[in-house]
Amino acid sequence: MATLLQANADQWPDHAKRCDDPASLAAILMPHFNLVVWTCPDRPAVPDADMLGEIDDIERTVAANRAAPALVEALDAAGYPAEMIGALARDIAAHAARLADLVDRDNVATRLEIVETDACKKFHADYVSLRLILTYAGPGTQWLDQGDAARLHDGAAIETLCVRAIPTGDVALFKGRKWARDAPIIHRSPPIADTGQRRLVLVIDPAPNAPMP
Repeated sequence: MATLLQANADQWPDHAKRCDDPASLAAILMPHFNLVVWTCPDRPAVPDADMLGEIDDIERTVAANRAAPALVEALDAAGYPAEMIGALARDIAAHAARLADLVDRDNVATRLEIVETDACKKFHADYVSLRLILTYAGPGTQWLDQGDAARLHDGAAIETLCVRAIPTGDVALFKGRKWARDAPIIHRSPPIADTGQRRLVLVIDPAPNAPMP
């Protein structure tokens, strides 16, 4: 079976970087990096797996410099416990501001999804410029280094590859095909169907710079 490595393992390819402070996420702007992972020391409380089964997904485009109020409203409407909403909204808003600053955008598209299927279990590259992914609960996003991504493209079985995983709670910036056409980061949602697990995943993408209401 495939070897599974956590993102904080010693074996790191030269196209990926891990860092211990959010300012270092700016390394993603360097042309030779297509993945940067911030080992975030703190994360807000989130619902457990059972409670996630009763909560709705959220999809909202927000102005990055004033995202928190809109996120509070969205979290409340989706059924999140009142005692968790404030801290979670502030955390998402902070990540939204970081991504917006890196790509010089006023607005970002945020998605907070409960994942309990294998809908994205195939390794792929996203058709985006830059994407922030943070798994708040459940197993983290899996990815391949460029060598294994090339072997997969050439027909190698996944079981022969070294599948790496972003630890739960860490913030990852992924370059997609719009930015790194020839070398986007190849990743997937970890297969969890029929395991009883649920993932809570935050995805933030740049949005067009247009006035927000």
